[in-house]
Amino acid sequence: MSPLAELLAAGCERQVYSGAAWSVGTAHGPADRGWTGRRSRDGDALDGGELWDLASVTKPLVGLAVMRLAETGALTLDDTVGDHLSGYRDSDKATLTVRQLLTHTSGLRGGTPLYRDHPTRAALLAAIGRMPARTGPGTAVEYSSQGFILLGLIAEAAAGRSLADLVRDHVCVPLGLTDTVFTPDAERRARAVATEDCPWRGRVVAGEVHDENAVVLGGVCGHAGLFATLDDMERLGRSLAAGGRELLRPETFALMTAGHTDTLNLRRALAWQGQDPTGSPVGHTFGPASFGHTGFTGTSIWIDPATGRYAVLLTNRVHPTREGTGIVALRRAFHDAAAVLPGGPPGASPRVGADSPAPGGG
Repeated sequence: MSPLAELLAAGCERQVYSGAAWSVGTAHGPADRGWTGRRSRDGDALDGGELWDLASVTKPLVGLAVMRLAETGALTLDDTVGDHLSGYRDSDKATLTVRQLLTHTSGLRGGTPLYRDHPTRAALLAAIGRMPARTGPGTAVEYSSQGFILLGLIAEAAAGRSLADLVRDHVCVPLGLTDTVFTPDAERRARAVATEDCPWRGRVVAGEVHDENAVVLGGVCGHAGLFATLDDMERLGRSLAAGGRELLRPETFALMTAGHTDTLNLRRALAWQGQDPTGSPVGHTFGPASFGHTGFTGTSIWIDPATGRYAVLLTNRVHPTREGTGIVALRRAFHDAAAVLPGGPPGASPRVGADSPAPGGG
C-alpha cells in the first residue's frame, strides 16, 4: 500500500470512520488514489463507486455557480440580500452583500441548530432574518452556514431557477460530473456511505443529507446537501488545479480564489477557505496561496496553485457518531503527506482500490 493508503486504513482501524476514499494529483491526473474500509461499520467493503455526503464542501460548488452568475450579469458581488430577497428587506440582513456572504464576513452567527425550534422551511428561513449579528459586517470572519443559506436563495432569485439546476448546469455539466447531486435518487442512495446514527431522526442516515438544517430546507440549499463520488471529486480537483478553465474565465477564477480577508482574523477567498497562519485544517505543507474546503462529515478538497496539485479526501467520520475528533489530526497528516507525494508523469496509472482493502480483508 502507498503511504496515503496506510494512513487512511489505519484511520479505519482506529474507528475514525468506517471508510475513506482519496485522490491526489495534478491536472494531468491522479498520482495516488484509492479507497479503504466499509460503507458502514458492519456494511459492505467500498468498491470506489460510493456516494459521499459532501456537507460543507457544498459551499464552494454553490460559490462556483454564483461566480458564473456574476459573469453573466445576473448578479454582482456588491448586490445585497435586500436586492434579491423581499422577505428580508425589513431586517438588518437586507444590506449584507454577496461578497460578505461568500467570505463569511456578514456577521451572521454560524453553526446555529435552527431546526430544533423551527421545523419547517418557512419558519427556519424567517428565523435567519431574526438572528442577531455577532459582529459588524466586514469586520471579522465568522464561519456561517446561515449566510450560505441566504446566498443560495439569492442565486435562485437572480437566475429564476433552482439551486440544484444552477449547480448542475454551471458546475456538473461542464466537468462531466454525473453523480454530484442534491437529494440522490434511489439508485444513488443505495450506493451511499452511512453517516450518523442520528438521535433527531432515530436511525442511521445514508443517502439523505446529514445536516439537520438542510433536512428542514428540503435538502437543496447553499450550505450543505450535495453528494458526490470519488470520480466526480477527482474531476473537480483536476479542473481547479488547471485553473478552472471549464467553469470560469481566468480573471473570475483568480478573483474567486484570491485572499479577500487578509487584514482580518482568518484567510478566506470567495466561497473557499484559505491557508490560515495557525490552526489550518490541512496542515501547513500546502502553500500560502492554497485554497479548498472541508466538510463536517469528514470530506475535503484542497488546491495548491503554486504546485498545480489537488487533494481530495472523502470519509464518513460522523459514523456512527459525530463526537469523534480523530479526523482533525488525520486530515492534517493526509494533506501534509499529499503535498510532498511524487506527482508521477502525465497519464501514469493510478493506484486503485485493490491496493487498499477493507480492514480485516475483503
